Amino acid sequence: TFVAKKHPHIRYNPLKDEWVLVSPQRTLRPWLGKTENATEMSATRTLDPSNPLCPGARRANGEVNPVYDSTFTFQNDFPALLEDAPSPESQENADESGLFRMAEAKGTCRVMCFHPCSNVTLPLMSQSEVEKVIDEWALQTEQLSKTYTWVQVFENKGEIMGCSNPHPHCQIWASSFMPNEPSVKDKCQRAYFEKTGRPLLIDYVFQELDKKERIVLESHHWVALVPFWAVWPFPYSMGWHGAPTGKCLSEDVSHWQLHAAYLPPLLRSATVKKFMVGYEMLALPQRDLTPEQAAETLRAQSEVHYTTHCQSEKSS
Repeated sequence: TFVAKKHPHIRYNPLKDEWVLVSPQRTLRPWLGKTENATEMSATRTLDPSNPLCPGARRANGEVNPVYDSTFTFQNDFPALLEDAPSPESQENADESGLFRMAEAKGTCRVMCFHPCSNVTLPLMSQSEVEKVIDEWALQTEQLSKTYTWVQVFENKGEIMGCSNPHPHCQIWASSFMPNEPSVKDKCQRAYFEKTGRPLLIDYVFQELDKKERIVLESHHWVALVPFWAVWPFPYSMGWHGAPTGKCLSEDVSHWQLHAAYLPPLLRSATVKKFMVGYEMLALPQRDLTPEQAAETLRAQSEVHYTTHCQSEKSS
């Protein structure tokens, strides 16, 4: 008899029209590969004057940051997109076979610091400090959406995710084109909306609320859950996906629903990383821990940050 938490199976992702292989039996295999060091954090807020993202610090391009006391947003010193990038010439881009195509890629890249202290991450901020971060996300998105088709707010958190600077920050890339991931989501959500007259993610979240298997947290406005089709098991990359903007502002985007995606790279614990290689690169994504097991683990976490626990134990 099939048991989802014991037997291998594939799950469909209607948001991207793709499948993921779930292999829960593989959690029993011994791990002899590389292990990561668990990140140590301090509950004491500290300023690191040597960090180029700190208030008053000098960055690589010679510019000096203002002495900010909240959020601070600036143009990325090493941007992946340029506002004035030349476009491929039409005659150079002409290719009858369609196998060698290029297109214009204009845009802007910004860095947004969340807080002046280098060791204060979002979970350690007060509610008012977090609200300022969200307000700045909204402001930057509103400004850039008037010009660009897609505005991507994203955060790579932790050394394990390749984050080049531990200071609490995110990046905001705005582009003249629709990137691959949102383009696929746009197509799938539009097809579902045209078929049912309802947004795909709204239908999905209400069914998840009934099932309750994968819900982590819910409030009046938001739901945090591990998707039925989740690829990554559980520091993280996260980003916001909303309706396309710029030239799409006048279009009907009723099929879209604002959502944030968290993509944590851990396989089974804080020290074992999940590598997307081999089969994942050549065939389809594969995960060991089921989404239901991941949601159960997340629900079991304390709502009090662990550094607060440590500080209380030391003082007692």
